[in-house]
Amino acid sequence: MRGIKTLTRHLSLKRMSSVRLQKFISDAGIASRRAGERLILAGSVTVNGRIISELGSKVDPDRDEVVVSGSPVKARKKLYIVLNKPPGFLCSRTDPEDRRVVGDLLPADWTNLYTVGRLDKESEGLIFLTNDGDFCLKLTHPRYGIRKQYVAVVEGRLQSGQISRFTEGVEHEGEILKAERVRLVDSNNSHSVVEIELAQGKNREVRRLFEALGHEVVELRRTRIGPIKLGELPVGKWRSLSPVEIQSLTPKPKS
Repeated sequence: MRGIKTLTRHLSLKRMSSVRLQKFISDAGIASRRAGERLILAGSVTVNGRIISELGSKVDPDRDEVVVSGSPVKARKKLYIVLNKPPGFLCSRTDPEDRRVVGDLLPADWTNLYTVGRLDKESEGLIFLTNDGDFCLKLTHPRYGIRKQYVAVVEGRLQSGQISRFTEGVEHEGEILKAERVRLVDSNNSHSVVEIELAQGKNREVRRLFEALGHEVVELRRTRIGPIKLGELPVGKWRSLSPVEIQSLTPKPKS
C-alpha cells in the first residue's frame, strides 16, 4: 500500500512539473508559442534525443533535454519588470534605425524581455516587461478586463459634459472607443488635464478618443495598470514586481 501511495505521489508531482513543449520553448525566449508550435510540426525539436512533432507533448523542465534546431534550450528565470518609460523611446529591445528603445534602459543581458502592450513613442509612464507569455496574455487580452489609467494634457478647453461622451462610446475611423471612467482635473483656455481609465487596450486609444472630439493630446502619461501604480519610480528607471504584485495582476477571465 505504501508503495502504491509513493508511486501515485510521484506521478502527481511529475504531472505538476511538466509543461507543454511549445510553452517551454516560449518561456525560454526562443520563439512565441505559435512559432514554437510551427517548429515542433516541422520536426525541428527533439526531447532527450527523440524528434517530437506532435503538439500537446509535455516536458519536465528540470529533467528533460530539449534541443531546437540543433541548439540546447534551457528554462529561463521568469522576470517581471516595471519601467517608467520616458517620452521619445520605442517599446522595443532594438531598432533597425538606431532610435532610442526601452531596451537601452535595461541590463544588456535581458534580451529575452518584451513589453506587455505598448506605449507610443511620445507617451510616457508605466509599462511592464517580462519573458512570461501567460502573464503577458492576461494583461493584454480584453477578456481579463485589466484597466489602465492615464493622465492626458490636451489642447483647448474641455467641458465636463463633453468628455462624459467617452464613457458612452465615441466612433473614430469606424471603430467604437470607450473609456471606463473620465475625470476633468483642470481646464483653461489653452489646455485641459484629464484623467482617463480604459479597459479595451486598443491602439493609440487615448489619443484617438480626444482626436474624435477635435483635441490633440500634447502629453500622455500612464499612471496605473490594474492595482499597480507608477508611484515615485523615477523616469527611465525600473524595478521588479513583487510576488504579491504579480499575483494581483493575474485575475480570472470575466464571465
